[in-house]
Amino acid sequence: MNIKNNMKKIICLLVFSLNFILFAQRQLPNTSLKTLSGANTTLSEIAAENELIVVSLWATWCVPCKNELDAVADVYDDWVSETGVKYFAVSIDDSRTAKRVKPMINGKGWEFEILLDENSDLKRAFGVSTVPYTVIIKSGEIVYKHTGYTSGFEDELYDRIVALKN
Repeated sequence: MNIKNNMKKIICLLVFSLNFILFAQRQLPNTSLKTLSGANTTLSEIAAENELIVVSLWATWCVPCKNELDAVADVYDDWVSETGVKYFAVSIDDSRTAKRVKPMINGKGWEFEILLDENSDLKRAFGVSTVPYTVIIKSGEIVYKHTGYTSGFEDELYDRIVALKN
């Protein structure tokens, strides 16, 4: 009888723990981000203003990151007109490489919003070890995560956006 009660307690604890882990992974981190103009914002604020957003963590030194952002930039106007999604590229560049962000953006002509994670707080909150790291946020909750970039990923991302929009 004692074993049966202990098993019930263990199962309840496991279920509770699993729910906690799953819920925690869907919540937005409350970390400060900067716009290129120097204003502070958070993902929660951005998500409150937009039903569906895509956030991609990237760095100026990361070739796959730049490839992903270039690929998205090529189709971004269509994405916005067809789905209304907003894309936010969050640079994780540190103090040594952060000065490269604005010149790179100006040279690339990316039309989406660029934000700065100056202290890598968002990167740590997401538990990111490798960039690019892309998430889709719908109604304030993380509904999709992806690490890395291969050619054609932007098509998969668009398909997910369309499915979430409908």
